[in-house]
Amino acid sequence: MSKLNISKYLANLFLWALCITWIIPVIFGISTSFRTQSEIVQSGFRLFPAEWRLENYVTILGNTSTAPIMRWLFNSVFIASLHTFLVIVVISLTGYGYARMKFKGRDTLFFTLLGISFFPGVVNIIPSYKIIDIFGWVNTSLAMIIPGLAGMGNIFLVRQFLKGIPHELDESARVDGAGEFRIYASIILPLIKPVLIVCGLFSFVGSWNDFLWPVIVYTDVDKMPITAGLLLLQDIYGNYRMIGQLMGSAIIAIIPTLLLFAFAQKYFIQSINLNSGIKG
Repeated sequence: MSKLNISKYLANLFLWALCITWIIPVIFGISTSFRTQSEIVQSGFRLFPAEWRLENYVTILGNTSTAPIMRWLFNSVFIASLHTFLVIVVISLTGYGYARMKFKGRDTLFFTLLGISFFPGVVNIIPSYKIIDIFGWVNTSLAMIIPGLAGMGNIFLVRQFLKGIPHELDESARVDGAGEFRIYASIILPLIKPVLIVCGLFSFVGSWNDFLWPVIVYTDVDKMPITAGLLLLQDIYGNYRMIGQLMGSAIIAIIPTLLLFAFAQKYFIQSINLNSGIKG
């Protein structure tokens, strides 16, 4: 057996081990949501339930007062979708400005902001809360949608992607009388679609999975996203008397992101190649 075959074998073995390590807890969580409470506390570890039951999901979906999970799910979809759309608009415009437009202090400003972004996000929690409190956004969707739109990591990706697109395209458009916005909308935007798809997917998942910030800015149960709602479910169900409902709620919470990646997988894989903006 050649060294190349051995390397492939070891790589496949490692990937299978990693896959099993990740998937077994997910399978156990799904199966637990279909167990009765008596089986959960008495049977010990068993990967699959002795009898598949829907009682936990019936209880979850029927609770519209103390734990309106479907309302939380709708809130999360609305917040994450609008946040992602605005992120794409902001980072595409900002990346275009840093990569294509010339102004005094452009690179200094960019790298200064990039350096500041390396500080842990928790450092900004108190100032960010103070700002949204001044604007009156506490306990509203704007507190989740607006902060983080101009993430420097996303802007950096767009800027680097744009550096691989020839400037001759811009110059030809200017000769034909196109302005900056026309160049951005008609020429640049279609070419940077791959990197925008990557940033959009990561922004959606990041907004969906955000936990600490929504717990801080929301107090109204009906306005909470799913992540903040799950914290309430831990108080309601987290005493091992209703662990099946807690697991069922967690499974419901991950369904939208699973569907997103299932439908967007092809585009995501194509978008990994950040050199795909220019063909030929």
